[in-house]
Amino acid sequence: MHPLLQQLGVADPAPGLICGERRGGSGALLESFDPATGKLLGRVQQATRAEYDEVVGRTEAAFAKWRAVPAPQRGEIVRQIGDELRRSKEPLGRLVTAECGKLLTEGLGEVQEMIDIADFAVGLSRQLYGLTMHSERPSHRMYEQWHPLGVVGIITAFNFPAAVWSWNAMLAAVCGDTMVWKPSPKTPLTAVAVQQIASRVLAKHGHPDAMSLLIGELADVGEPLLDDRRVPLVSATGSTAMGRIVGERVARRFGRTLLELGGNNAIVVLDDADLDLALRAIAFGAVGTAGQRCTTTRRVYLQKGIAAPLTARLVKAYATFKVGDPQAPGTLVGPLIDRAAVAGYERALAQIRAQGGEVLCGAKVLSGPGYESGCFVAPTLVRARHDLPQLQHEVFAPITYLIEVADVDEAIRCNNAVPQGLSSAIFTLNLRHAERFLSAAGSDCGIANVNIGTSGAEIGGAFGGEKETGGGREAGSDSWKAYMRRQTCTINFGATLPLAQGVQFEVGS
Repeated sequence: MHPLLQQLGVADPAPGLICGERRGGSGALLESFDPATGKLLGRVQQATRAEYDEVVGRTEAAFAKWRAVPAPQRGEIVRQIGDELRRSKEPLGRLVTAECGKLLTEGLGEVQEMIDIADFAVGLSRQLYGLTMHSERPSHRMYEQWHPLGVVGIITAFNFPAAVWSWNAMLAAVCGDTMVWKPSPKTPLTAVAVQQIASRVLAKHGHPDAMSLLIGELADVGEPLLDDRRVPLVSATGSTAMGRIVGERVARRFGRTLLELGGNNAIVVLDDADLDLALRAIAFGAVGTAGQRCTTTRRVYLQKGIAAPLTARLVKAYATFKVGDPQAPGTLVGPLIDRAAVAGYERALAQIRAQGGEVLCGAKVLSGPGYESGCFVAPTLVRARHDLPQLQHEVFAPITYLIEVADVDEAIRCNNAVPQGLSSAIFTLNLRHAERFLSAAGSDCGIANVNIGTSGAEIGGAFGGEKETGGGREAGSDSWKAYMRRQTCTINFGATLPLAQGVQFEVGS
């Protein structure tokens, strides 16, 4: 067994079903590999279709008890989950790195993000505010209040195998919901470790079934979750193609969805920008998590005056990036998640070349000592026209396009000229240009930044995008409302029954 799994108390095979004291499915074994080495990390015993029904039933039953707990007390339990994550930060961060291949600093940062959102949720547990409105009718009072929804289905992707669950789970928990988690089959061990941490705390407080984990085949777990009327909300993170399926199937039963889908993010660099800042932001945005973030910088629009010098600096910087073991000091680029992702990288490069894109550096699969897993690729810069067809498509790999523009107006048009709308940024020292980018006529993305990159959002602000990114919002701000139902209440404390809008309706005694 891998030492990290032992340290985190994960058995071999790991239980792909965790619901209270119920541990371990009876389905097929799922193997998890380290993308950096190709070595087997561990196996997970998956859940069957019958076990899916059992777990959702138990989680639904747990909702009746959990919703009756006062919200601040639910917040206290979430605080204790956060404390358990603090104690497990080092081994859990290393497990994230080992299983999904991101740099160790990113793996540790992901666990810190879980801790931060737990802290945020604790404060939120005392702030689930409604509104009080004046009634047009005498001796009447109106107000709005919020109630929990029920069982929330959480579907997460491999690139943030723990943090995205926490964005949903911590907020949903203080709102009074219970939840069922279906993680990516590419990173199941991280999910098992995280769920066990949460389950220990919940069991201590008498709510063992409030958070459940189900790892299983699409037909056994994924599809039933979309069609299950016991699950009023499904929060799904993944590709736009996946989101279309999730959105349509859940809507068919009038369920709700919270969709965090593809990003095709752009940075605009104007002639008056601080180029040192811009270079650092582009570099991290483009190659962080080996280009496998939904907020990865994929398009860079350079104003004419700085296009040539900044391009030269980027090419020079890319030549210094150390690609290799994500746990080794000095590494800036780890592996792609698997060889299927590498094949996608190669297909995209073939399309780029066929469409007239000019490869400036990179564009190769790495081999030799240290690259035996076959999952390492060279970060790639491409000089492109704004009408290159491949610009419309997100490729989950470190491929970055450099496109020259005349001015801020052309840059904004190009930024908005893709189907996705997650994150965007502009580098400028001109206040007018910055405010233009942030205005209603500027970036059409859910996230718009000035003088910082597209990647690395804080949990205090609502996270999500527009258009084919799905329109959902998670984490900070008032995102908690997605996990609750609104109720409008009117109280008549008078002795008569006046009707709204002056309607008269007299009934004889």
